[in-house]
Amino acid sequence: MNNAIFSFNKPQNEPVLKYLEGSNERIQLEKELERLSNTEIEIPLIIDGKEIYTGKTGKVVMPHNHGHVLATYHMATEKEVNMAIEAALRAKPMWENVSWLERSSIMLKIAKLLSEKYRATINAATMLGQSKNIYQAEIDAACETIDFLRFNVFFASQIYQHQPSSDNNQFNRLEYRALEGFVFAVSPFNFTSIASNLNMAPAMMGNTTVWKPATTSLLSNYFLMKIFEEAGVPNGVINFVPGSGSMIGRTVLAHKELAGVHFTGSNNTFNTLWKGVSDNLTNYRSYPKLVGETGGKDFIFVHNSAKAREVATAIIAGAFEYQGQKCSAASRAYIPESKWPEIKAEVLELYKKIKIGGPENVENFFNAVIDKGSYDNILSYIDEAKNCGDCEIIAGGNSDNSKGYFVEPTIIVTKNHDFTTMKEEIFGPVMTIYVYKDDKYIETLEICDKTSPYGLTGAIFSNDKYAMVQACRMLRYAAGNFYINDKPTGAMVGLQPFGGARGSGTNDKAGGHLNLLRWTSPRTVKETFVPATDILYDYMK
Repeated sequence: MNNAIFSFNKPQNEPVLKYLEGSNERIQLEKELERLSNTEIEIPLIIDGKEIYTGKTGKVVMPHNHGHVLATYHMATEKEVNMAIEAALRAKPMWENVSWLERSSIMLKIAKLLSEKYRATINAATMLGQSKNIYQAEIDAACETIDFLRFNVFFASQIYQHQPSSDNNQFNRLEYRALEGFVFAVSPFNFTSIASNLNMAPAMMGNTTVWKPATTSLLSNYFLMKIFEEAGVPNGVINFVPGSGSMIGRTVLAHKELAGVHFTGSNNTFNTLWKGVSDNLTNYRSYPKLVGETGGKDFIFVHNSAKAREVATAIIAGAFEYQGQKCSAASRAYIPESKWPEIKAEVLELYKKIKIGGPENVENFFNAVIDKGSYDNILSYIDEAKNCGDCEIIAGGNSDNSKGYFVEPTIIVTKNHDFTTMKEEIFGPVMTIYVYKDDKYIETLEICDKTSPYGLTGAIFSNDKYAMVQACRMLRYAAGNFYINDKPTGAMVGLQPFGGARGSGTNDKAGGHLNLLRWTSPRTVKETFVPATDILYDYMK
């Protein structure tokens, strides 16, 4: 038995590779893009380490070339969902009693495999299946996934070291137990790293999961699952169950051993899960922990002391990287009247640099939105702006789905600060700008705070310290991640723990120690060395 007291050093964030022409990483990535493009794979369920082919199938296609099939996947029925739950419950006693150091070693091995052996594969799968360019795939599928794994090991070591005081007649300690039951992990399409972390954060703390991956990210998520297995994640610890979200959710929520839900996705879906848990509350062994990161209506607020070029860069990058399909993507901006002509000119100049097309072409900054449903939803908002007398589209507004689901990055200027696209989440490449009078700075901050039901990310651009402090104070609850003179996207694990409140979720801060704590059920143990032998107090004797 290894009885060493071990402490992990704080890791460094995984370096972002540059993929310059002729570089080794570029050559390897191009080979994987070609291989995966020319291979149609079959994706099974993976339950208790066994591949299961149900015969009920669907197709995984490229969003930017929806006639190109990347994979056929098998869908779970209620039978397989129950199998996955039972597998997770069987695996849990062994897994939770494995030393946390042994769990850590598996996490670190996954990170190593992703950093080197499978970096090109996971990036290529994310590029093709989720339509991300090289940079967006690299910072997500490779770097952030690796960072989550390495930093979670470090955060776990800190948590386990946090212990209560003792004295010379008692020994007190905290046991950070895993939750009693299984965790339901529901992952989104937009970040491969989130799919990994929704499972691996609970698993790091000794839990087992039933994983419902998003259908539109199945290619990269299946490769993740295979890498988990290669790294030594035991059978049943993670159970990979593609299929109907409503059916899987209904089946899982009805089970008495549900211990937690780890979710990233839409506000409506999380609300449905929360209501489902509430409806089944009397059936559960314990109160399930609900951890969710949902929607956002993320803002850029500009003071008249800001620099135009810096604001314009934040608007274009913040709104249009990965087609605006980030929960943190900038989608509304408040710009003072005196700065608007200069900022507008800079925005339109930068906009001209955007090239649109498939991610295989390295010149394309902007790719396709994820599927037909998303495409149609985004267009409905653009059409509303086109038919609104208070709105002007100054860039974009067009679309084409003949080959891929392409929506031009679109910039709307509105005279109505309460217009639909200023308050509703679109989850696509639409930025709406409201120009306010310079002397209405405080009033417009109040408007920004109250317009949207969300509270995820936001930014203030100001070179006036007093104005910046005012904004930071007045927008305290409007954003769980607040940025000063930077775009409201790009949170990094270990540097900016991520999450918001209001309609944006439970704010449990993925990428920090707070999220890991949610997957524990602490037990306090007090050992008394010399027990009492009398009931009378001293003053009674």
